[in-house]
Amino acid sequence: MSEVLIFAAQALIIFLLIAGLIVVVASLIARSSGSSDLQVTSLDEKWKDIRFFMNSFVLDKNGLKAERKRLKKEKKSEAKQPEATGRVFVLRFEGDIKANQVESLREEINAILQVGGPQDEVVVTVDSPGGMVSGYGLAAAQLLRLRDRGLKVTACVDQVAASGGYLMAVTSHQILAAPFAILGSIGVVAQVPNFNRFLKRHDIDYKEYTAGEFKRTVSLFAEVTPAGEAKFREQLEETHVQFKDFVRRYRPNLKLDDVATGEYWYGERALQLGLVDVLQTSDDYLFEKMAEKKQILEVKYKKKLPLSEKLAEMVSAAAARTAKSATGAATRALTRTLSKETTKPLV
Repeated sequence: MSEVLIFAAQALIIFLLIAGLIVVVASLIARSSGSSDLQVTSLDEKWKDIRFFMNSFVLDKNGLKAERKRLKKEKKSEAKQPEATGRVFVLRFEGDIKANQVESLREEINAILQVGGPQDEVVVTVDSPGGMVSGYGLAAAQLLRLRDRGLKVTACVDQVAASGGYLMAVTSHQILAAPFAILGSIGVVAQVPNFNRFLKRHDIDYKEYTAGEFKRTVSLFAEVTPAGEAKFREQLEETHVQFKDFVRRYRPNLKLDDVATGEYWYGERALQLGLVDVLQTSDDYLFEKMAEKKQILEVKYKKKLPLSEKLAEMVSAAAARTAKSATGAATRALTRTLSKETTKPLV
């Protein structure tokens, strides 16, 4: 009889585990339905709650009672006073080589432009070592939409805004950086492995057909000709010139001959060179805005994915976090990973 009861208990446990798994999967599928999700968080209210929570540990009973009274009085006073002019919208951009987050950035800016005006400010925290020209060019163009509509734009760099990341940062009215943030790398790079000699050594023919003299200048398998290589270098130089012109337009006081060399600098040196305006972390800057009684709203757009893509994204994010901790911010600023489009220049 005892064996039967044990077997029944085991069967029940297995059943409950399977049922629980089905519920979790069904929940994920349900949450994955739909196309998008826009989240808005009131950071000033969040920080006030955190402050009271911390005070509940560090203050005695009388002190906490006094703090409650102070908060109540402050709330009544704020209700009577006219609202502070202007709000601060916060956007966070973490870039990869293809600037994939630009799609979310576009939706976030679309949302802000529905309610924002010249009295408002947008703070963008940029964390990116750069990547493809087209992706980061579009990200910079999205930020310019805010500026064109009269909103003040502030870029904050706590870790890295190099190359394409710096291309984004210069669209702002002011750039803030932490003392050891990495900035600059105003240059262009393209890496193209060539396997033509390997193919010849193994008697493998590779034929490429094009229409137009420079439709393909340098490729993976075709023989690299002097004319093709010269044209490829010319295209890189042209991209670099456009990069420098863009930086000059929004930071005209920069001595580009000194900084557009492809080098990067840490915050303090970047300040001396004029790459940034203030040495300050994004947190301290937002706390200053909170002290000015500004409403601080963080806007985040997250595209909802099918379950399979969501799981793949979780695995990818875990791998990325591991790689990030292993290499560090400085290594990420210097590393350029080849994509499938190997001949495309990177900024």
